[in-house]
Amino acid sequence: MSDHVTIPTAAGKFDALEAGPPSEHGVLLLHGFPESGLQWQRQLGALAQAGYHAIAPDQRGYSPGVRPEAVTEYRMEKLIGDVLAVADRVGWDRFDLVGHDWGSAVAWSVAGAVPERVSTLSALSIPHPEAFGQALAHDPDQQRRSAYMRLFRSEDAERTLLDEDAARIRELFEDRVPAEHVTAYLERMRAPGALTAALNWYRAVRHSGAVGRITVPTLYVWSTEDSAVGARAAEATADYVAGEYRFEVLDGVSHWMAEEVPERVNELLLSHIGGHRR
Repeated sequence: MSDHVTIPTAAGKFDALEAGPPSEHGVLLLHGFPESGLQWQRQLGALAQAGYHAIAPDQRGYSPGVRPEAVTEYRMEKLIGDVLAVADRVGWDRFDLVGHDWGSAVAWSVAGAVPERVSTLSALSIPHPEAFGQALAHDPDQQRRSAYMRLFRSEDAERTLLDEDAARIRELFEDRVPAEHVTAYLERMRAPGALTAALNWYRAVRHSGAVGRITVPTLYVWSTEDSAVGARAAEATADYVAGEYRFEVLDGVSHWMAEEVPERVNELLLSHIGGHRR
């Protein structure tokens, strides 16, 4: 079970799900597009049962209390700052960091920027940003997989994605995500300004800098049916991790692995985090 909480920061109040007793072993879980902290429901329970204090915030733009209008307010340095502000607020000097999709991109960036704060990194789906960038520049397969980003950055994105009862967003989930979660995500995206805020993450990409090599113990999990990420970027991620590295491939699993195969994801997270427990 997890509790709904509010975490106040200088940027505003973040909504979050929290599970487990207060502990020196904190785990922060970062969701992707177009989800929320709810995507980590099964992971929160497993982590709490293992004795961790786990928190899954609704990130910038997804939390109504932190929804600035300017695209530049969604550049990576702001997203990194949010992670550190939440960790500071709950009293974590060091913490284990888990991300999926855009949450993975943020998690890689946090681990690169402030490795002294991150005990372990677990990234699901999205590879190291520089490996991804190289694939996007040179790999036709990755270029095809990422073609949707042009729509997401366009002026018509909001209307197109919400037309016909948000059919385009529903299609993203490929019937791999629990129906009640999809309903909750769509309800959030229909709130005034919410979808624009979520899309501003894509529009602000050009304001992001290099991440560099990762030195913290890292788990990267890619799935063979991930429509957004091809094998080239996934396999190249090893070149950008200087610390201990574990690469796991989930055969026959989609982009939405945390909700599609939660037991397997929980097993991997608990093994990685537990293997480096302070």
